[in-house]
Amino acid sequence: MTTLKLGQSLKGKINTYTITKKLHDSIWLANNLTNQPFIIKNPHQARINNERAVLKQFQTRTPYLRPLIDEIIDPPALVLRHLDDDLMSASASQRLTTSEIKYVSKKVLQALAVLHDDGYVHTVDVKLDNILVNYGSDGQRFTDIQLCDLENTVHVEHKFCKDRECIGAPVWRSPEAQLGLQWGPPTDIWSFGTMVISLIWGDNFFIFKPDVPRGHEEYELKILTKYYVFFGPYPPSYVDLADDETLAILSYVMDNVPAEKRKPFSRAGRQEISVEDREFVCKIMRMDPRDRPTARELLGDKWFQMLPNLRAYA
Repeated sequence: MTTLKLGQSLKGKINTYTITKKLHDSIWLANNLTNQPFIIKNPHQARINNERAVLKQFQTRTPYLRPLIDEIIDPPALVLRHLDDDLMSASASQRLTTSEIKYVSKKVLQALAVLHDDGYVHTVDVKLDNILVNYGSDGQRFTDIQLCDLENTVHVEHKFCKDRECIGAPVWRSPEAQLGLQWGPPTDIWSFGTMVISLIWGDNFFIFKPDVPRGHEEYELKILTKYYVFFGPYPPSYVDLADDETLAILSYVMDNVPAEKRKPFSRAGRQEISVEDREFVCKIMRMDPRDRPTARELLGDKWFQMLPNLRAYA
């Protein structure tokens, strides 16, 4: 990975770009010759190659993946579409309405359905800061929704998946991925459900966020406990997925949560969440990944038909 610099000029296959701002590690803002903004990504070569290949395979099949625009040969980098904001920032500044949550959710599911249909897994969390938006006008808050960060997206037959590599940030990670079990497309569905919960509650609410800092020795154990508190118990079917050591950990978690400390999401009251939203979330957040609906099944769910003015966001 070559470090870029402010003011550096980069020649792509299509255009020339000037670096104007560093956004994150290996992610930069740049302008082309007509002063249009773009994103430059220059992670490690393997990740560049992977995201390029995935986008070239899928971006013509859905408008809901952030597309590859150009390529820089020296140093190797991707030129990606620039959007106004991400959902982490947008939802923090103003809570989304029910219409907006459903609009966003539908577009994200459409992106996931295309990936999952071909056996690919996003892996790096379907989370708020990986959902990019453009702002609209005339009463429509968002005009574009695109899922980004596909540098670790892999096929289920890829060694990375078969070896059960650790993926994503813990608070968005599915139970099977948290436990080092076999993950696949259902792990994206769990992350999607976690995203929906965050959008419904707003105010930067993360349902599985522990009360200890990341890096604390009990950080991931507390996340496993929160899974149990809200969506447990861990089902007997886990015996097909986990070894004895993992099953012992799950037994420890369940044995150490008093009944009065459990807060089943299925019993959340109307003052917290509507019945329709609660039922939709509960369909998604199944502890056994084999019990979760697919992205395509969720797209046909009645939840998307329950708001008359959702047609404005079709």
